[in-house]
Amino acid sequence: MNLKKVRDSLENGIIEWKKHALGRMLERGISRAEVREVLKSGEIIEDYPDDQPYPSSLILGKAADRPLHVVIAFREEYQKVFVITVYEPDPQIFADNFKTRRDE
Repeated sequence: MNLKKVRDSLENGIIEWKKHALGRMLERGISRAEVREVLKSGEIIEDYPDDQPYPSSLILGKAADRPLHVVIAFREEYQKVFVITVYEPDPQIFADNFKTRRDE
């Protein structure tokens, strides 16, 4: 996934908040502004090129000094970002850098 294109779409307001993401954000006390902050400054830590209906990625970033993971899909032909889900990485699943999954 091309983060520059994602960020351009974000700047142009071409973003769709999936119902699942909004529900999880509400449950977890995460705002849209925090998600936008992660998308503007974060890094892709996992790619899922075979996801359907569009390729997706896991992005790690910080908002208000807390790490957040944001899963997005990107529809290339419309340059549209879909926010799929948002969460704080679980330290039992991710290493201290919040990028690397721990061995199971």
